[in-house]
Amino acid sequence: MTTAFSRKAFAELGAPNLVYVRPLRAGDLGQEAGIQTRPGVAIRPDQIIYGVYGADGERLAVLLKREEAFAAAVAYELAPVSVH
Repeated sequence: MTTAFSRKAFAELGAPNLVYVRPLRAGDLGQEAGIQTRPGVAIRPDQIIYGVYGADGERLAVLLKREEAFAAAVAYELAPVSVH
């Protein structure tokens, strides 16, 4: 059984800034994801990209490289962890 925690519940646990970074296949996001790319950047459906997710599972960002995902989280004063 999986328990979902709200942002409030995580804040009460002392982890309000915890985010996780995980790899995902670009094609798995679907058209509704609303991913915006820079001009001249093409993303193949089979390409591995990296999502940054809040502790409650909300996707906050998607970046092309793992290092960029961690750097973006830190830049916003978040504490990233890796999920495989």
